[in-house]
Amino acid sequence: MELYIDQNNKKQNLHGEPKALMINNLKVIYPSNNIPALDIDELKIKKGERLAIIGSSGAGKTTLMRTISGKIKPYSGEVRLTTYVRSIRGNVGFIYQNFNLIDRATVYENVLFGRLGKTSAIKSIFGRFSDTDREIAMDAIEEVNLPGKINQRTDTLSGGELQRVAIARVIAQEAEIILADEPVSNLDPGLAHEIMDLMTQISQRHCITLIVNLHQPALAKRYADRIIGLRMGRIVFDNKASQLTNSVLRDIYENEFNSSIMFEHKV
Repeated sequence: MELYIDQNNKKQNLHGEPKALMINNLKVIYPSNNIPALDIDELKIKKGERLAIIGSSGAGKTTLMRTISGKIKPYSGEVRLTTYVRSIRGNVGFIYQNFNLIDRATVYENVLFGRLGKTSAIKSIFGRFSDTDREIAMDAIEEVNLPGKINQRTDTLSGGELQRVAIARVIAQEAEIILADEPVSNLDPGLAHEIMDLMTQISQRHCITLIVNLHQPALAKRYADRIIGLRMGRIVFDNKASQLTNSVLRDIYENEFNSSIMFEHKV
């Protein structure tokens, strides 16, 4: 299996739209199970695209995210990040369901930590940041509308504010790809829309590729350009968001399909 950065993407971009990510013949097999957790022949994602991944629990959504980020080593296949930066660590930002922030640190400190992948290993060990790093962190906090919370500890924030801090951190990271794993599952519906709106705006403003796992097909259809449906580790739907219908949902979710995930209007 190969997980690497393609520094020659400039040549590829002369022939069609630039790709942020390409996957070929990817298989992930956990030691406890001979059945592949992921079995994907091909997946290409364009730079700046907003892609939602849906499917039942255990369908492989989080496994795919963790494989793209390099946290899981596949059994076979290729994950190619087509980018000009030197480090996967600095290029791929992750937004977690449980926020994954340092509770005792301030908003500013948590966001500044997003710069660790952009500094030298020695400086990162000692937490040394340049004036440019600090300015970028401050700008990111402004962008998610949390300037009044800069010096507040994150363990005193609401769920929506915590996710805004997490988004500011990947902005400060200057990530070209953002992986968001169930980023609104812990939020009420109103806050969920706020966070999805914010991530969409960030993606558009910075031309960041956004890949998001969602339990709610309605959110996927509203905010994504394109939707992938996973079932038992395989892609069973890959199309424009507008093509996601109740009929397609039945195919993706099979036995777990129920009225709670259906669209209100017959589509």
